[in-house]
Amino acid sequence: MPKLRMTGRGLWITVLLAPPLAFVALFIVYPIIAAFAYAFFDWQGLMRGEFSWLDNFHTVLFVEPYASWTRNAFTHNIMVFFALLVLQNGLGFLLAYALWRDMPGARFHRVAVFLPVVLSTIIVGYLWKLFLHPLFGVVNQSFRGLGMPWLAQPWLGQDSTALWALIFANAWHMVGFPTLVFLAGMQRIPTEILDAARMETQSEWVKITKIVWPLCAPSATIVFVLLFVGAFNWFELPYIMAGLDGSPYGSTDVLGLYFYRTAFGNVSSGQQDFGLGSALAVLIFVFIAVVASIITVRLRSREIEL
Repeated sequence: MPKLRMTGRGLWITVLLAPPLAFVALFIVYPIIAAFAYAFFDWQGLMRGEFSWLDNFHTVLFVEPYASWTRNAFTHNIMVFFALLVLQNGLGFLLAYALWRDMPGARFHRVAVFLPVVLSTIIVGYLWKLFLHPLFGVVNQSFRGLGMPWLAQPWLGQDSTALWALIFANAWHMVGFPTLVFLAGMQRIPTEILDAARMETQSEWVKITKIVWPLCAPSATIVFVLLFVGAFNWFELPYIMAGLDGSPYGSTDVLGLYFYRTAFGNVSSGQQDFGLGSALAVLIFVFIAVVASIITVRLRSREIEL
């Protein structure tokens, strides 16, 4: 009887696990393996050619104009990562601390700060595209209404401000996520530690830097790693707000747009090369996997030291 019960239980577990495993294998594992395979072949449109060894990797890294495009997109991803690290995660930590200290209207603000996160990226992109419109956008209209018309400008139409406008829109969209993660970490801090800290000092800065931040190290690890992965997978928001070419003049081009444009082509270019696109995808995947693993191990060891 126990044997039959275990067999039935094992069958039930298999039935539950089979659909998600099949989904992961079909839509995640297989595309990754296929991308690795495609990267080592020469392609003529949709037709696979001869085995080309590492030629595709050499082309996207060292042959012009691909090398310049790769460096430009990679540089923008790095800028996005560090800017969001300060703006999105830094602001998220401060908001979490304010909510944790029971600022006035804390319950309302907890909902309000997370509300943009549940919105679709497509909605957020089009919304901020309207906000930043040079003629009737609410941003420029606000500057004109406040008597500062010199600050009204085509935010998405000039290369000096386009990328920063996208970064700000992304921070507005996602700041609620690190806020709630940090808040959850702060709520786990024992009250005894806080009471002891209050007896030693009344300085909020000392409490934040010496008590709260070190004890929130696990939360910081989560948001830091997820931000790194997200920053180098950035695609939806730049695509919606700036287009597939990374307009204007490539100032908003990132690796996600560059990969899609190389592999599948676009309206302004007849270029379509699965080999180069796959090589680029493999390089992005390996870079993210290796660096994210190093960051995770380093931050986890730092948690233990703290």
